[in-house]
Amino acid sequence: MARKKKEPEKNKKELNTDHVVGLVGSTYEQPISETLEINYMPYAMSVIVSRAIPEIDGFKPSHRKLLYTMYKMGLLKGSRTKSANIVGQTMKLNPHGDAAIYETMVRLSRGNEALLHPFVDSKGSFGKVYSRDMAYAASRYTEAKLDSICSELFRDIDSDTVEMVDNYDGSMKEPSLLPTTFPNVLVAANQGIAVGMASNICSFNLKEVCDTAIALMENPDHDILETLPGPDFSTGAELLFDETTTREIYSTGRGSFKLRAKWRYVKEGNIIEIYEIPYSTTGEAIMDKVAELIKAGKIREINDMRDETDRYGLKLAIDLKRGADPDKLMQKLFRMTPLQDSFACNFNILIAGMPRVMGIAEILEEWTAWRTECVKRRLFYQIQKKEDRLHLLKGLERILLDIDKAIRIIRETELENEVIPNLMIGFGIDEIQANYVAEIKLRNINKEYILKQTKAISELEKEIAELNSILKSHTKLQKLIIAELKEVSEKYGQPRKTQIIYESAQVEPEDPEDDIPDYPVTLFVSKGGYLKKITAQSLRMSGEQKFKEGDSLAFSVETTNKAEILVITDKFQCYKSRLSDFEDGKASLWGDYLPGKLEMERDENVIQVLLPGDYKGFVLFFFENGKVAKVPLNAYETKTNRKKLTGAYSDKSPLKTAMALQTDEQVAVYTTDGRAVIFSTAQLLPKTTRNTQGVGVVSLKKKAAVSHAVKAADSGIANQSRYRTRTLPSAGAILKPEDASEKQLSFDV
Repeated sequence: MARKKKEPEKNKKELNTDHVVGLVGSTYEQPISETLEINYMPYAMSVIVSRAIPEIDGFKPSHRKLLYTMYKMGLLKGSRTKSANIVGQTMKLNPHGDAAIYETMVRLSRGNEALLHPFVDSKGSFGKVYSRDMAYAASRYTEAKLDSICSELFRDIDSDTVEMVDNYDGSMKEPSLLPTTFPNVLVAANQGIAVGMASNICSFNLKEVCDTAIALMENPDHDILETLPGPDFSTGAELLFDETTTREIYSTGRGSFKLRAKWRYVKEGNIIEIYEIPYSTTGEAIMDKVAELIKAGKIREINDMRDETDRYGLKLAIDLKRGADPDKLMQKLFRMTPLQDSFACNFNILIAGMPRVMGIAEILEEWTAWRTECVKRRLFYQIQKKEDRLHLLKGLERILLDIDKAIRIIRETELENEVIPNLMIGFGIDEIQANYVAEIKLRNINKEYILKQTKAISELEKEIAELNSILKSHTKLQKLIIAELKEVSEKYGQPRKTQIIYESAQVEPEDPEDDIPDYPVTLFVSKGGYLKKITAQSLRMSGEQKFKEGDSLAFSVETTNKAEILVITDKFQCYKSRLSDFEDGKASLWGDYLPGKLEMERDENVIQVLLPGDYKGFVLFFFENGKVAKVPLNAYETKTNRKKLTGAYSDKSPLKTAMALQTDEQVAVYTTDGRAVIFSTAQLLPKTTRNTQGVGVVSLKKKAAVSHAVKAADSGIANQSRYRTRTLPSAGAILKPEDASEKQLSFDV
């Protein structure tokens, strides 16, 4: 009797859960999607909206809370106070702890030099932005107050220019934004890392930013580069200007600026002095990298390097060996150390609570719209105050008609609470006006006083009319904002610190290959993706090559230390590297693991390693479906230092192997059903694109596929004419035992 086939169980949806322990020790299951929604999403949104990403005023909440606290403490015009006092007061608005608050103050301080226009006038040790190890003093030792430029942050803040919101416990109010009179979002450098996004805004010169904002208000088609040539950093240095890159950053809000240190050569003493470095690095990082290069033997022109930074500023001193060329050495150091570095821009800003990556024009447009709203609120507040005053004076004006009547009404009224109603009835005024009249001192109830007060009525009416006309006119509002920008620019503008080096003035770097020592080496590559580079001397003294258990040699070849390699992977990518980037190895070691050394993606495997030589010739890609692509080697030659090329070959069929050839040769292709085809690569036409699918070379039978390919000379096939074909594609011939006896090593991982 046939056994009854077991019916498959019903598919059960697996529940990925977090186990949460209750107060009484019990547990319950919660879907991970629910955990993310209830627990993680609020945290992520809080970090994005309330912590890490700056808003249109150029501040994060931590900055704003600190500065507003100092403003309320009277530190804008008052004398300095201990930083610990400021930190303690700020905790009423910022509950994240005194250490975090003090670190915020340190970065905003004049002593730290992180900002072009510091907001905190500091006294004491606040560290330096260009030093990794120079620590700031404790808050009980240092003192601080607001810098004078903060008057532009808080101008008219008491005139209802911004929304005031409750602090974290509802005990006091704080501003949601600061009504900055200039585009501080582009003047103050800002960096933040949130959940799933980040922000990195470089600083620009205040005068140039104000001029650009004015120019865009007057002409929306204004070319920003004319007034904003590039960023300006508090650490100075040199900006290597590239117009295409700069325009892209200005347009998209993303990209990188190249910065280079400033240096001078002191002939007396044969010393190079570095006195300004890129904003994105530190003196210690530069020192460490130079020491590493000297230890590795890549720099031989330096006797000693010292950090001579003092109270006058940064200075790194390099003692040169006799005969060393300072210009050539600095070009080498620019290439190999952070003395030349990049500042990656990501202009991500919160607009109405939503993060947006914007270009310069869009940022200034948003700032102008926001500033216009602030000015409108200020004007409306001023109008209301003046109208309230006018209303009182008009009530007082009515008293002028009969002062004696007013006195008589007050004197003849028996009850105090009837004075106001009687005045309202007697003069036809409202309660507010009657209260104002009733509060006038007895000594002021005279014609002279009342005439003086009522003279202001016509002036107030003119002022109110003028303010209303500004409020209703977009042109007048813009003129008002432009006037304020010009005032700020004239008062606080300063010369650029970062010098712009245009292309014509840039020194062309030497070929990096000149710095690489060249000597013969033998390259060993294993099937498991390990690479060993062994010198001729070491190879003579070594024994058998050692490999990881289960691994074996794929191929070995003699080459030089300067040679480049192309590593083809199963993710349709090609990684470029120089053998000089690998340490000289020994036969007893496994070597460098290529996926780790080249920082490949997870689960990415090596298919083949090629030596392109001078990039003359071509690469053959052998696909599982029997097609072969012939691509010129120069398609993989790059003028930049790019180490990763995506779309290196076609993704239509799995790649079995790749082969670099300088000239056309005979190649043998093997299939999984025991067949082989030998053809000349001259039968294939080179393709112009890397991701070409190629042409059919092997006609495959059902369920058969290409297994590997080798040069015919290395195939071990005795009678090659049996498998050779002049027409493609070809089914080939079944391998005879004598032709299959020698197995060619292939690079299958």
